[in-house]
Amino acid sequence: MKDTTEIRRGEELDEANLREFLRGKFSELKHEIEIEQFPAGSSNLTYLIKIGASEYVLRRPPFGNQVKSAHDMSREFSVLSRLSKIYKPAPKPLLYCADEKVIGSEFYLMERRKGLIIRGKSPEVLENSKDLQQSVCEKFIENLANLHALDYEKIGLGDLGKPEGYAKRQVEGWTKRYFNAKTDENFELKTVVEWLNENVPETHGAALIHNDYKFDNVMLNPENLTEIVAVLDWEMTTIGEPLMDLGTTLAYWMSKDAGENLLSMPFNPRVLMENISRPELTQMYAEKSGRDVSNVLFYYVFGTFKVAAIAQQIYFRFARGFTQDKRFARFNIFVNVLGKIALDAVEKGSI
Repeated sequence: MKDTTEIRRGEELDEANLREFLRGKFSELKHEIEIEQFPAGSSNLTYLIKIGASEYVLRRPPFGNQVKSAHDMSREFSVLSRLSKIYKPAPKPLLYCADEKVIGSEFYLMERRKGLIIRGKSPEVLENSKDLQQSVCEKFIENLANLHALDYEKIGLGDLGKPEGYAKRQVEGWTKRYFNAKTDENFELKTVVEWLNENVPETHGAALIHNDYKFDNVMLNPENLTEIVAVLDWEMTTIGEPLMDLGTTLAYWMSKDAGENLLSMPFNPRVLMENISRPELTQMYAEKSGRDVSNVLFYYVFGTFKVAAIAQQIYFRFARGFTQDKRFARFNIFVNVLGKIALDAVEKGSI
């Protein structure tokens, strides 16, 4: 099944400028370039660049970007340049362009990985096998634990972030981002923000974290769904609290009572969310990583708030006319429901 489409209106690239730029980088650029868009992402924009029989992936920031630090192409390129050498699922970046005159923003080009990204409905083999569902989830979580176990100093990423006080800075930073992009009043999120700021835990270790780890950022081998071919979208990776990473993963993992709309969101295979719970994923992580997960409630609530804030930023861009992607027209409803889910977890004291 084809995973690219024609480019959305308003998100076109300057093909002539791009070809001229690439001519200077590829010594034998004899072919015309073809450009298509990967339509599923909701943050950075991703395009397929075809040059003859060769295929590459181009990533650039979204139009109407309000938070430049969250879409730093140079930083993402630098991280992947080091990480791809020792962490097999990380795609290899090929070249970076800081000159915004080429396509209207900075961008980078990377290798294309091919595999299966599951968004919503799963392959029949996964739908019909409880054992495979369990194995796929275990590999998914094990891969996150493996990332957290990497020696980030050894690969030259020691200065990527400041782990001390990371949780506090994240709560404060995402609070500011949410209110800067706020379009509607939301009592639940306001209450959750207050709780988070009053309950920041002490720092418990540091790791290289992805910060947006979910199934639609993971590419699988279609012949073996327990094999991860690639992990995508490294724009928010940093050195920080590993349980904050787990919390984001859990935040995307909807339970059966979340309602039809959220269960149908494309972040994770629905069949997995309906059959494997957040506590089960948390236990898998504890076993794979050896880390203490007794305070997972804070990290789950923070992750849910962060996902809501990301959705709010996306809706803000749509509401202000910076993107015409109709998928985002109802993201304000998504934000409101996430606020209710986060507050419910606080009031119940469990994930």
